[in-house]
Amino acid sequence: MSGETVKNKEDLTQIFLKIYTNLPLEERKQVVIFINDEPISWELARNEIIHKTFRSEKILEKLRHLNII
Repeated sequence: MSGETVKNKEDLTQIFLKIYTNLPLEERKQVVIFINDEPISWELARNEIIHKTFRSEKILEKLRHLNII
């Protein structure tokens, strides 16, 4: 994120997708975070985010909090 302030979910989504598209295919299968003790891979996170599920906001916030996006 290089110090800029992200103000909304759309910004976080775009940052996530940019990072995701640059990941090697095998890396996308790896767990990136846990939400409620459930492992979330890059692939699952992408699916949740692009389909705007109830978990997508939690995923984006956790990724932002951990400075992954």
